[in-house]
Amino acid sequence: MMKKYLLLLFSLVFGFSQSQIIRKYSNEFLNIGAGARGLAMGGAVISNQDDVYSPMWNPAGLNGITRDWQGAAMHAEYFESIAKYDYLAYAKVLEEGVFGVSIVRLGVDNILNTTQLIDTEGNIDYDKITKFSQSDYAGIITYAFHPGGNPKVDVGVNAKIVYRNVGKFASGYGFGFDVGAIYKADNGWKFGGILRDATTTVNFWSINQNELSAVVNGEEFNPAPTDKMELTMPKLNAGASKLFNINSSLYVLPEAGINVDFAKTAALLSTDFASITPYAGAELGYQKMIFVRVGVNRFQSITDIEDLSRKVSFQPSAGLGIRYRGLTLDYAISNSGIGGSNFFSNFFSLKLDMGEFRND
Repeated sequence: MMKKYLLLLFSLVFGFSQSQIIRKYSNEFLNIGAGARGLAMGGAVISNQDDVYSPMWNPAGLNGITRDWQGAAMHAEYFESIAKYDYLAYAKVLEEGVFGVSIVRLGVDNILNTTQLIDTEGNIDYDKITKFSQSDYAGIITYAFHPGGNPKVDVGVNAKIVYRNVGKFASGYGFGFDVGAIYKADNGWKFGGILRDATTTVNFWSINQNELSAVVNGEEFNPAPTDKMELTMPKLNAGASKLFNINSSLYVLPEAGINVDFAKTAALLSTDFASITPYAGAELGYQKMIFVRVGVNRFQSITDIEDLSRKVSFQPSAGLGIRYRGLTLDYAISNSGIGGSNFFSNFFSLKLDMGEFRND
């Protein structure tokens, strides 16, 4: 019976996706991640993020919260403060499992609106230039548990509601699900994976044609797209990690894995069916109080616009963290891509673990 249900679900999703517009980078802001720890490690936390930031990496990691509740907040300046990225989250331990709520926003403000710069007769009027903001929002509800009570296996599910706004021009709503799991082997290795947008995420758009279009000398510019629906196809992130104790005070925690897009992209290994990009990162911890982190991700093959030569671009990252009792402050910095541009992004995140405070 279960096989028949899965086959029917797959057939519906596949047929639905063929009749709608599939965007390779739709809702991409939800793939950034959250928390300066994970961002400093280049996203190498799919199998080892075990706190309130887990919903953005692998919802199964929420099971790492074993006492009371945790809260988190992050602010980031992307591309030298061009974009602002914020995250708020809360997670609480229940009698069975852990429940979490997260809010995400990525916004670019003060964008010049030049749609009315030229009037219907072709005259330019700079007073017609206005400004608008483009913002993406998401609300995420997460539940993580041990299936069958097995402590070696963590499973988590995200239910996502998305709202996207492009000034007065357009707005869209979407919904979807992520499914993640972590397996903890007896030898200390952890294996984690998350299928983002597992059933595809559907986005419905409403477009204000009066604001978007411009008519010059009888010719219409900026016509509204005919397709008002788009689908975000599934993505897979999988990784493995293990903690190695150097001595009684020092440890190193490395992780390596792959990101899989089920579409042809600029990844180093890319086919019409899927594109695969590796990632790696590590955390060095001292007495679980001071942390140093590095990572590398987003390997791509890009074309130089000057000589049209092909070269490899990748995104390095690094960061620091400090923890006192149940309060943790983390910082990360990343480049938008070595071999690409030289924009840097800065991330600050804070975590409050009430279980640690109440145990003191």
